[in-house]
This record gives sequence, C-alpha cells and structure tokens, in this order.
Amino acid sequence: MRMRRLLWRRCLITGLATVLAAVSAGCSSRSVEKSGVSAIGVEDQYADVISQIAGPYARVTAIEKDPNTDPHEYEASPAIAREIAAADLIVENGLGYDSWVDKIIAASPNPRRRVIEVRRVLGLPEDTANPHVWYDPKTMPAVAEAVAAALSAIEPARSAYFAAGERKLAASLGPWKRMLADFAQKHGRTPVAVTEPVANDMLEAAGCDILTPRGLQLAIMNGSDPSPQDVAAEEALLTGHRVKVLVYNRQVADPLTQSFLDLARKNRIPVVGVYETMPMPGYDYQTWMQAETEALIRAVTTGVSTATLAGGGSLR
Repeated sequence: MRMRRLLWRRCLITGLATVLAAVSAGCSSRSVEKSGVSAIGVEDQYADVISQIAGPYARVTAIEKDPNTDPHEYEASPAIAREIAAADLIVENGLGYDSWVDKIIAASPNPRRRVIEVRRVLGLPEDTANPHVWYDPKTMPAVAEAVAAALSAIEPARSAYFAAGERKLAASLGPWKRMLADFAQKHGRTPVAVTEPVANDMLEAAGCDILTPRGLQLAIMNGSDPSPQDVAAEEALLTGHRVKVLVYNRQVADPLTQSFLDLARKNRIPVVGVYETMPMPGYDYQTWMQAETEALIRAVTTGVSTATLAGGGSLR
C-alpha cells in the first residue's frame, strides 16, 4: 500500500522502536482519570465521526490531523503510544495507511478495547490499491454503524444515545450524496486528470471519467518514479485540453506534481486541491465532503480553481 520513500525506515525503525519501548515500560496506565469512553480516530475524519456519535460520553483524540503535512510520513511519539494503550475504542483506516498503530495495539493488550479497522468494515481485500476510502459516500455510514455498536458494547447504558447519533450522522450525509447525484446527472462523463487516487471514489460517484494513467497515480502515491510514457500521457491531457479539471493532493508536493499544476494553469485548466485529513477549523466530515464537491462543481461549471479549503467551511 502507500509507502513513500523512507517512510517505513523512518517510522517503523526509528519511531516505533521508541514507541514500543515506551509502551512496554508501562504506558498502558491512564495518564488522566477516566471519564466516559476514551476513543481515538487515527485520522481526524474518523475522530470526528466518533465525536458526532458519542457526544459528551467520549473523550476523542485525533492523531493524524495536520492538513499541511503528508499523513503517510507520520511518526508516533511515546505520548501517542500512551494514549493508544489507554484507549477503549480505536478507529483506524487499514490498507497500509496507518499500520504503525497495530504495532502499538499489539504491545498493549486491553480486554476492554474495541478496534475498528475500516478496511474490514467495508469488506475490502488487503491489496486494495486506493486506501483513501473516506471519499466513498458509502464508507462513513458503515463506519458510523460500527462505531455505535462498539460504543454500545463499552457503555451499554448509553446505547440508545449512540444509535440516535448514528442515525443523525447517516441522515446528515444526504445533502452530499444529492450533490454527487446531481453532478452525475448534469455533468456525467466529465473528463478529469488527477495526480493521485486520493479523491477517486468521490469523482467516480460524481460520474467523472478519470483519464490519468493508473500507473502514474499509483507511482506518485507510492513515492516511486512513474514511467516516462505515463508522464507524457498526463502532460498531453493538460496541453491538449482533454480534461476539464486537474484534481491534486495538496498535502503532498514534489517537482513532478508541481509541474502538472503549472501546466494546468498555463493551459487554463482549473485545479482542485483535495485533502487526506480533514481541514481545520470549521469543518466536520460532512461539510468537508460537501466543500470538496462544491470545488469540483465550481471548476467544471465556471473554470474557477480551489487550491485550498479555507477555515470556517469556505472556499478559496
């Protein structure tokens, strides 16, 4: 799965050696007095979903939450190891995206703890190429159901509250799903280029045709060198005006992706920046997905680029 150059060397060898030592030294004890469920969403979008369902009955921590960094190059600290060891509920993405967490969980057994791996919730094989499953409109309703069930297992007396939170979250995704369906009806088969498959599930739900070679997408995602043929094909999409928009991962910048951005702008093709972690402040998962979709709509219908999602749920 996605592993940028030096990630496993840096994270597993340097970071996890320190982290696991901290866990084995006694980090499983709580650093604060327990109050309600202690929950962790490894990525902040999952932490947000836990918070929406659990309300005041959980203390929720997001680990990977900086929209200005590459989440795949995250290095866990001993302090994070202590939080993970003490957690009652952990939601992780899986698919190689955050597998460092499993090492810490294994080093700190906790019979009360519930671990939700989104890959398993969705029934995806381990070799699924695109780990960015939160852009699929089918993902969070399934995650919310799993979260509500786990919370209810930990705190049975509050199961009705958690079930109501799950239903509310599922209903609140309706506007986003309607936006996607409306776009597909009005602008189906819109040709788009991408740098990586970050938002591909959303683009496909909107009925877009992704013309970028799959090999290029996966090479950039995995931090390897794409073939010259794939690079030339991507450049031809932009210089030949064969696409209506270029969608790029704004949390990962390198000379190759920058060259594609420059080429798109030179050829007056609007660009849309997408995120791997939820931009803060001002967003929850629902408004984030709506904002990304609005950016796509603006690009296709008015030719306006959206490089950044500004705080407060606005676009720029």
